[in-house]
Amino acid sequence: MTTPEHSSRSPAVRVALPGTCGELVQGTWEGIPCLVSCPIERYSVAEVRSGGHSGWQLQPNSPKMRAALQHGLTFLEQTTSSGSVVVCSPLPQGRGYGSSTADIGATLYALGHAFGQPFTPLEISALALQVEPTDSSVFPDLALWDHRHGQLYETLGQPPALTVVVLDPGGEVNTVAFNQLDHRTALRKLAPLHRDAFQLLQDGLRQGDVAAIGTAATMSAEAHQAILPNALLEPAIHLAREVGALGVCRAHSGTVVGLLLDPNRVEPGWVQSVAQQRLPAHICMFSLPLVAGGPRLLSAAGLEPQTFCVTAQLQ
Repeated sequence: MTTPEHSSRSPAVRVALPGTCGELVQGTWEGIPCLVSCPIERYSVAEVRSGGHSGWQLQPNSPKMRAALQHGLTFLEQTTSSGSVVVCSPLPQGRGYGSSTADIGATLYALGHAFGQPFTPLEISALALQVEPTDSSVFPDLALWDHRHGQLYETLGQPPALTVVVLDPGGEVNTVAFNQLDHRTALRKLAPLHRDAFQLLQDGLRQGDVAAIGTAATMSAEAHQAILPNALLEPAIHLAREVGALGVCRAHSGTVVGLLLDPNRVEPGWVQSVAQQRLPAHICMFSLPLVAGGPRLLSAAGLEPQTFCVTAQLQ
């Protein structure tokens, strides 16, 4: 697997990976904790160059990125190599945007391409899980995924053409600490509801039934109040009914909530204006398309990272 050492800097490889508005559904399936992420059109972009340094240069205060890089280099048998990693991301941490998964996944995908040994999505997920629980946004399309141990993976196909109105109340949840808590008793009680929500989501995606997708997401969001209450959820559900949204999604280990819309039936801009009237002024809101997960390889002569990263990070 080893490739020749790079004596000089190689061209930059840039890869974009989408963040999320939490999850469409999260719970247990056949006793295994798993989720289906809700990827949105906002990306982390990793730029990797091999060679030209003594060791690997990373941005400061990025222990997760350094750990992921070390695991990736070990897998590629490139532990004596050198290079640099720069990540551009507008995604805040701890709110449910899947920021760590987007940063780590984009970096690992770019690393494989930089050495001419592209990783498969399952290899990426296995490496990322060595750092922390990992969203299903690392996989192409939408996916059912055991985000803690990687025991379950099922592709669910392309996402429908939906829009997510993201409602961000700020705040932060320590996702690593949250995932270390013992939720087994609550999850056992919620298992039948989770099974129904996952099944409804799978059926909705297979049949193109966007109403079923919205119902499944709302079921999961409401059920999770027993594990991590979110004061914004009930107002969001009432708002969804008022404006004709399909349902709501939420971050199951974060603070953000999303309204799922069929843009052919409901104008997202109008929904935002109603939300601004109904919800507290401190809530940040914006609309983005639901997108497929997985990497976007950006050619050196093509899109720059700034194309995918907003100029100012969300507040």
